Amino acid sequence: MEKYLEYRGSLGYSGKAMDGLRLLDRYLVTKNVTTLKMLTPLFFLRMRTDLAINQNTINGVIYALRGFFHYLVRIEFCQHNPLAGIPRFKENNIIPFIFSEQETKHLLEAAWRQVRRENQNFFLKDMGCCLALQLLARCGLRISEPLRLKLRDFRADERTISIRETKFRKDRLIPIPVDVARHLADYLCLRSALLPADNHNPYLLVSGPGKGLYNAQVRNFFHQAVREIGLAQPKRIIGNTNISAPTPHSLRHSFAVNTLRRIKKRGDSPQNALPVLAVYMGHKKYIYTIYYLKLIDADQRRNLVDFITSYPSRL
Repeated sequence: MEKYLEYRGSLGYSGKAMDGLRLLDRYLVTKNVTTLKMLTPLFFLRMRTDLAINQNTINGVIYALRGFFHYLVRIEFCQHNPLAGIPRFKENNIIPFIFSEQETKHLLEAAWRQVRRENQNFFLKDMGCCLALQLLARCGLRISEPLRLKLRDFRADERTISIRETKFRKDRLIPIPVDVARHLADYLCLRSALLPADNHNPYLLVSGPGKGLYNAQVRNFFHQAVREIGLAQPKRIIGNTNISAPTPHSLRHSFAVNTLRRIKKRGDSPQNALPVLAVYMGHKKYIYTIYYLKLIDADQRRNLVDFITSYPSRL
C-alpha cells in the first residue's frame, strides 16, 4: 500500500485514496479474509452493500480500490482486477454552496473582526488565517495552496504569487488583487517586527515561530466567520439531492461563479474567458472549468434550495 501511495503521490494525486484503503483493511478483518483469492467481484459487491455510508462516498471508495488493484495488476502482484466490472451507484445531484459577492465581503470582514490583537501569540496566526481565506475568496485558491506558500513565492512589487507543485504537480504564477497584495505586505512588516528572530521560517503565513499555518486552524476560522454572518447550515440530503454546507472550498467555487457572472454582466462571453480562468485556478483539464458554467449563482441557488425543501416529494 505504501508503494502505491508513493506512486500516486509522484503523479500529483492527493492522499484521499488512503481513506478507501483503510476502509478495505477494516472490512477484510471483519470478514476474516486471509488470501487474495477471496477478493472476488462478488466479495466487493457485498462490501458495497454492507457499507453504511452514502452512495456518493461508496462510489469514491470503489474508485479508489479499483485504482489500487489496477496498480497490483500492473506490477504483476495479481492477474485480474476484481473491481473492473463493479458498477457505480447513481450519484445524487449536488448543489454546492455559493457565496454571493456581498456575502464573501461580509465573511472576510467577519474574519478580520476575529483577530485577537491583544495577544501576540494569537495575533499573527489569526492574521494568517484571514489572509488564507482572502486568497481563497479573491484568487480562487485551494485551501492547501496558501498554507504551502513560501516567502519567496510572494512578489510585492509585481503583485504576484507563485503556486508551486500543487495538485497534479502543476506550478502557476498568478496576479493578485491590489488590496490582497497590500495586506500581505503589511502582514510581513508586522511579522518582522513581532518575530525578528524567526527569519529562517520559510512560510509566508505562520502560526508561530518556525511553523506554518495548519489546515484545521483556517477551517475553524472560516466556520466562526460563517456563524457570525448567519450563514451556518448543515449539509442536507433531500431525495436524490445533496445540499452542501458552506466549507472553505465554497470560496473557490464562489470565486469562479462570481467571476463568470461579472463577465456576463458586462456583456462579454463567459465561454471565452474559460481558458484564462482554467490556468488561473490551476485546473488540469479544461472540463473542470466548464463545470462552473453550469453552476448557479447564490440567489438562484437560494431559490432552488427553498423549492426543494418546500416540495421534496417532487424530486
